[in-house]
Amino acid sequence: MNIKNIICDIDGVILHNNELIPGADTFVRRVLEQNINLLFLTNYPAQTPRDLQNRFYAAGIEVPESLFYTSAMATADFLRCQQGQKAYVIGEGALIHELYKSGFTITDIDPDFVVVGETRNYNWSMMQMGARFVADGARFIATNPDTHGPKMHPACGALCAPIERMTGKKPFYVGKPSAWIIRAALNHMDAHSENTLIVGDNLNTDILAGFQAGLETALVLTGVSQVADIDNMPFRPQHIYDCAGDIDLF
Repeated sequence: MNIKNIICDIDGVILHNNELIPGADTFVRRVLEQNINLLFLTNYPAQTPRDLQNRFYAAGIEVPESLFYTSAMATADFLRCQQGQKAYVIGEGALIHELYKSGFTITDIDPDFVVVGETRNYNWSMMQMGARFVADGARFIATNPDTHGPKMHPACGALCAPIERMTGKKPFYVGKPSAWIIRAALNHMDAHSENTLIVGDNLNTDILAGFQAGLETALVLTGVSQVADIDNMPFRPQHIYDCAGDIDLF
């Protein structure tokens, strides 16, 4: 395969929390030295590219912030393609920043969209207002379907669940495993699926998203999914490695 582009997950592939996974720095250095187009893609919507760049720097990897693309950025890109300019947002930080950059008004008055990301300040009022707006016709959009993160902290999918149960309406999840975010990432890096590899640690998000978008897929065993999980899936990654540093496709 003539790999010209790599889309790479962050947590479980490059970092565990803020600690470098052994071999990940070697992988990043080899990719950049060979002038392969690289983009780090994360479902986590609460950090900006600058925040992620700083996480990498603290772990010993120096890369420009232009190499990061998040589900918050993808959500803003998705909403720009839709009709409507007003959003009620359950989220904070980077998600609100990206929506403001894209020209959206953040409001609790007759919004066109209810957008759910991640926040540690989720409360009864947010749940009630979000459900009321969705029931009244606002379109229900979520950054990613992840239900929890490390140490079982509730993630976007968990915050969406009460609104979904109250209204009977499911959100459109922008993030992995949606093929939409892969297409958005490819557009962001001016790349094509035919010569792009996706590297991830999760069969249900990274590998499924890559499979659905027609990318070559590489599973690394430093995160969520292990070899024993593969037989439970109706699809298989094309490549399996113990860690990112072992990838030998380029």
